[in-house]
Amino acid sequence: MSEAIPGAKEHIDAARKLAATIDDIPADTALLPIASVGVIGAGTMGGGITMNFLTAGIPVTIVEMTQEALDRGVATMAKNYENTVKRGKMEAADAQAAMGRLTPSLDFGALADADLIIEAVYESMDVKKDVFGKLDKVAKPGAILASNTSYLDVNEIAAATGRPEAVLGMHFFSPANVMKLLEVVRGAKTGAAQLATVMALSVKIGKVPVVSGVCHGFIGNRMLSPRQAQALALIMEGANYWDVDEALLEFGFPMGPWQMADLAGLDIGWHRDPARIESVRDALCAAGRWGQKTKKGFYDYDDNRQRTPSDEVKAVIAQFAAKEGKPQRAIDKHEIRERLLYSMISEGALILDEGISQRASDIDTVWLNGYGWPAWTGGPMFWADHIGLDTVVAGLKKHGLPVAPLLERKAAAGEKFNA
Repeated sequence: MSEAIPGAKEHIDAARKLAATIDDIPADTALLPIASVGVIGAGTMGGGITMNFLTAGIPVTIVEMTQEALDRGVATMAKNYENTVKRGKMEAADAQAAMGRLTPSLDFGALADADLIIEAVYESMDVKKDVFGKLDKVAKPGAILASNTSYLDVNEIAAATGRPEAVLGMHFFSPANVMKLLEVVRGAKTGAAQLATVMALSVKIGKVPVVSGVCHGFIGNRMLSPRQAQALALIMEGANYWDVDEALLEFGFPMGPWQMADLAGLDIGWHRDPARIESVRDALCAAGRWGQKTKKGFYDYDDNRQRTPSDEVKAVIAQFAAKEGKPQRAIDKHEIRERLLYSMISEGALILDEGISQRASDIDTVWLNGYGWPAWTGGPMFWADHIGLDTVVAGLKKHGLPVAPLLERKAAAGEKFNA
């Protein structure tokens, strides 16, 4: 499945340019000056975010709670630059200059002069609201306050401050110094100048920015959710979990959902109680199968990270399927692909209908640049247009899956998402 859909490349290029525009904000909106940036959190995300600005010539003050965490974060950034130089992607003098723009600190007050402050702390609403409450007291008037949240309500975060117009989301993707996509999340009260400034700045630091409204998971992660739900439903109904992955690999994705889970770590978000086993993931984590980091997750891994399906995992899945009374049947890759991908298209239609995404092509840009959607298709919504929205609707109904009203209306009218 690698022959490009006619017009896919042209669509991708046009969509990327269009994504940088904001429909209801004039192109000549005066931008706020960003001469310095503050980052809260020197972990994997905070460090990666910081590198984008340092490389672009913008000084960054990075703040952590402990000296150990701060030193570790700075050392990781230095090592990343060193590796970039070794690969011939950067001159040593430029890497040294970039690190010279970094000011590490344990003092929240060191952020007082920053024009843009990005929070990259633990994904907890209580923690983030506490951080933004403190920021409100420290940040100078006119500073933009951004959260790197990947799921949480930006409006609720903004309400922790007395300046909600200054607050928005900047959802970077990991590794943040490499991945191109940046979801810029517009809160209900986010100011036009603040939003326009961050969109322009995102391009300056080499990102592909896309505006998203506020909802759980924004554009990308929200569409990922129904795909993951179907991936789980399929293996509970009898599909081999490796076939679920292979179905997407054959479509052109770099990895399938269970490979992705192993790479991220099955223990992320696990409750850590081996006696409390309520899901397949709980059972795997309790058995020490945490993913690639422990050389066994859904798959067994050798020293070269080559994967092999596990009989132990197959047995765990069968046990849970029996416990839930799920009838087992053979499921081919065609059905797997339809259920995984069509459910995403339906969610994309909901995102459009709710105004979370400005346009269908923005959804394509998100998935092409942040989630490995294969470029030969032009993106999920462009691909749906190509195969026919009536085909998607028929497939969803055949499998008993919900059909978004906008998708049904457009299919009935013979219309496309990308007009």
